[in-house]
Amino acid sequence: MSWLILILSGALEAVWAAALHRTFQASGRRWLAPALLFLVSVLASMAGLALAMQSIPTGTAYAVWVGIGVVLTSAYAIITKTERPTNARLLLLTGIAACVVGLKVVA
Repeated sequence: MSWLILILSGALEAVWAAALHRTFQASGRRWLAPALLFLVSVLASMAGLALAMQSIPTGTAYAVWVGIGVVLTSAYAIITKTERPTNARLLLLTGIAACVVGLKVVA
């Protein structure tokens, strides 16, 4: 169960990163919705990480949480055309994803 919570918390990290980006792109009152999404998702993400760390070693939990967040945030940026999907970027992101899976296998 802790691993599922950790994976969902990592996904929420990508949500709050994207919401933070949108918050600073918005003007007028249009920044309020992404700012609220940022606050809710960052709190839920941190709470999930803290909960998962009760049964998963700290270093492993943090590395998996960050790895999932990085890969999903980058995927979102590529899909929304904020970043270019270069071969090097895709290869390195695949490496991060492989390391996250590896940490699950050896933990």
